[in-house]
Amino acid sequence: MRSFTAVVEKCSETGLFVGYVPGFPGAHSQAETLEALHGNLEEVVSMLLEAGTPALKAEFIGTQTIQVG
Repeated sequence: MRSFTAVVEKCSETGLFVGYVPGFPGAHSQAETLEALHGNLEEVVSMLLEAGTPALKAEFIGTQTIQVG
């Protein structure tokens, strides 16, 4: 069992949740609910792994809060 970190955002134009795995080309999806997005991402990552283990081009480290002005 492998674990990947997904970044999740909500599109202000469509209202959809959008998720992707940093550095994993093709590992992205969207859905109306977080639960559906989670399932979609599991499915797409599983399908991509069938082609072999990816050479990740980036690694999720974390988030930072930036204060200005």
